Amino acid sequence: MKGAPLSDTKTLTGGQLVVETLRALGVEVVFGVPGGQTLAITDAILDQPGMRFVTARHEGAAACMADAVGRVTRRPGVCLATTGPGATNMLTGIGGAFRDSSPVIAITCNNRLPDLDRDDAQAADHIAIFRPLVKWAKLVSHPATVVQILQEAFLRATTGCPGPVLVDFARDVLESTLDGQLLDAVPATETVAAAPLERAAGDPDRIAAAATLLTEAERPVIWLGNGAKLSDAGEAALTLAEHLSIPVITTFNGIGAVPTTHPLVFGPLSRMGTELSTRVLADADVLLAVGNSLNAISTSRWSLELPETIIQVDLDPTTIGRYYAPRTLGVLGDARAVLLALGEAAASAADGVGERRRARLDALAQARAEWWQRAADHPEAEDGTVSPATVVAAVRQEVPDEAIAIFDAGNPGVWSYLWEIRQAGTYLKPVGFGNMGFALPAAIGTGVVAPATPIVAFVGDGSLGMSLGELETLAREDLRVCLIVMNDSGYGNIRQEQLVHYGDRLIGVDFGDVNYAEVAKACGLSARRVTDAQALREAVADAVASKRAHVVEVVIDPNVNAWTFPLFQQYELEE
Repeated sequence: MKGAPLSDTKTLTGGQLVVETLRALGVEVVFGVPGGQTLAITDAILDQPGMRFVTARHEGAAACMADAVGRVTRRPGVCLATTGPGATNMLTGIGGAFRDSSPVIAITCNNRLPDLDRDDAQAADHIAIFRPLVKWAKLVSHPATVVQILQEAFLRATTGCPGPVLVDFARDVLESTLDGQLLDAVPATETVAAAPLERAAGDPDRIAAAATLLTEAERPVIWLGNGAKLSDAGEAALTLAEHLSIPVITTFNGIGAVPTTHPLVFGPLSRMGTELSTRVLADADVLLAVGNSLNAISTSRWSLELPETIIQVDLDPTTIGRYYAPRTLGVLGDARAVLLALGEAAASAADGVGERRRARLDALAQARAEWWQRAADHPEAEDGTVSPATVVAAVRQEVPDEAIAIFDAGNPGVWSYLWEIRQAGTYLKPVGFGNMGFALPAAIGTGVVAPATPIVAFVGDGSLGMSLGELETLAREDLRVCLIVMNDSGYGNIRQEQLVHYGDRLIGVDFGDVNYAEVAKACGLSARRVTDAQALREAVADAVASKRAHVVEVVIDPNVNAWTFPLFQQYELEE
């Protein structure tokens, strides 16, 4: 139920000022769990016809919802929690946004100023707790600073390398009656939110040097990371690749920057990677790493053999040359802007390059065709179960090209190597933090801001157990989400790693048999449990056609091991 418009009220509270400022920043939804300290904000949302509050069943899920909004829209998602345990519950989801550079404004509501550090109920130092996992953290201790601090939070979350920020409000700031003139500062916020973000194009001399290296190389490779995705640099990267006949791979976090259906795209290379993507890099002589920090996840903890010449493009100066300084030519700038400038710089020298590189590209194209052909030959599964590879292929067959695919941590993410991306920007996964329990709340957050877009989310039963309450949230919101539960009755990825490294010595990885379709039905969702590929395809097709929330539980074969799956093994360069 909505309250009276703020213009009709006689007083202004701190909570109302917060909400008015968020509205001016373009915020349309706040995710969270209410508490006593948050009431001045949630009550004020009632008076905003263009803003709504989505109640999560856990603050960690609310943070994942806001994270998904940041990934999909490139604008800050907003999540709200009360003091102490409410705030700390939110921390893991904020860590996921931090490690994957997703803009989020996390709002926590603390105790009253006189009671801070005085052993009040649920007391916690939110600033100290969150500081390692946010770009910036600020306590709001006076109403006069509310607008300015929220403006700064927006700018810090979205500029440079994006990420989450924390704004911690003292309760008495939110509940105090304020001078209505404080609203005069709010309209300027719209200018802040609408201001174009300046993106540096890089030093021209370094771009020229990089263009020379790329045109003179025999076997160059473009390796796109998350920064390329955040910058919407996929089209610029493919244009450069086409002009200079260069194969393209991505990091795990860069999946979705470019369609995998493009003939020059050879998939992701990360901790495990694929036989195909590692083949592309195996004999490269020049590497163009764009928005790619070359961190442990991408380089198998720096054990991967990289070319002697690396061109590294990044917006963060501390990333360039951090791990491979002696062989790195750094270009400081935005991924898209630098790639466009590189294309212009290399244009004059592009003649004849394609012919020189034709044989290599032809060989890689043949390897690509063979890899996807082998991927279509799914492993045999035990009766009454489905191979994870079959799950990915069957679902891909039934959902439209524009569907956003969301994969949870663990095995669902690894099997996403087989997901064909037909449109850029349609893939989400927690990579840097690898926080389990992401996919379901992320699907809710995505569905709220993109209600017309079909969404398919893949979650293991391990991760679902960590976010199970959000099934009720999904039912309540009734979004266009098809949730695929990959049920192997355990922490499957860890079980399989134990089998690889410790034989049959298994501990802590097995669950009892749970029928999650029945659990979903109890939460008010349409749900179905399937044990074969045909039933899976039918269930997904029905879910897509209905345009409503559905859960499809698939009993998968735990013996199909992602750690030993042939297509995910590294390519060995012949001597």
